[in-house]
Amino acid sequence: MALKRWQDWLNVILGAWTVASPWILGFASSENLAAPSALLVGTAIVVLAGFAVYMHQGWEEAISIILGICLFISPWVLGFAELRTPTMNAVIVGLLVTALAVSAMVKEAAVQKWWHDHYRVPR
Repeated sequence: MALKRWQDWLNVILGAWTVASPWILGFASSENLAAPSALLVGTAIVVLAGFAVYMHQGWEEAISIILGICLFISPWVLGFAELRTPTMNAVIVGLLVTALAVSAMVKEAAVQKWWHDHYRVPR
């Protein structure tokens, strides 16, 4: 049996990493918004990806894409871009979450049908 929805499982792991990363990488006690944003966005990623594992809906992937982008831009929006460790963590994990959600979304039957209906090459 092939592993289906592996992207969602990886996003669960990435979300859990994001929640734990302030303590593992040592920026939990910093006086900025790096740790709180990691906790908030990481928790949202875990919950949403957990739902996506069991309920295969395109909207879940769309929200995961938004969360990945939010994580990616958070160092600049929240003002901790000068801190290398939390910034690199947010950028790398944000890109991975976004890429995995896009990958899962393009495999959705409804998205493939919409794409085929709107971008079909005439014969």
